[in-house]
Amino acid sequence: MDDKLEIVLDPVMKGVSRRNFIKGVIAGGVAASSATYLFRAPSLFSQQSPGLGERLITLNVNGQLRRVDVMKQETLAWTLRYKLGLTGTKLGCDRAECGACTVLLDDVPHYSCSVLTHTVRGRKILTIEGVAKPDGSLHPVQQGVIDEQGFQCAFCMTGFIMSAVGFLKKNPNPTRQEMAQGLSGNLCRCQDYDKILTAMMRGAENMRKAQHV
Repeated sequence: MDDKLEIVLDPVMKGVSRRNFIKGVIAGGVAASSATYLFRAPSLFSQQSPGLGERLITLNVNGQLRRVDVMKQETLAWTLRYKLGLTGTKLGCDRAECGACTVLLDDVPHYSCSVLTHTVRGRKILTIEGVAKPDGSLHPVQQGVIDEQGFQCAFCMTGFIMSAVGFLKKNPNPTRQEMAQGLSGNLCRCQDYDKILTAMMRGAENMRKAQHV
């Protein structure tokens, strides 16, 4: 490695474990649930061309009613990320193939990159920023990811977590094969599917334990 690069990276990487890295990524999403509501996207994204049909609508996002200007052709993924600042919803393929942008609409997983924002008025939208408890306690599936360190780069992590949360609402005690089927709409570019599946199964176990406390 180049000596100069080592000098730059060393203070950053020293003392950072894989577990702490994953926990930091998840915790960042929790913090965003409140912090990102305080600002809007940069003016670059709010500049619209005349005649595109921008209009003010109300969305129910993570239990909060949000007023937002949207265009008729604007996708929910775009609105969440660039209008509401909820960047935990990732844009991967942007053509409904990878699942990185998965959110729950009325508890059902959907690719937000293929859903037009104006069509979800009146529906309950849940993003990764809204799955943790108000006190900051992680969702059992999020905790399962930490327990098993189930991702490498973690770009696809939020999509997998949202798909698992939605799946477990209808099947809280799945077999490993059933869980794999439930997550089949999500892709991991690191291809670490076995560890991801183990993490999601741990999340299901955590949910069952929480219900009996």
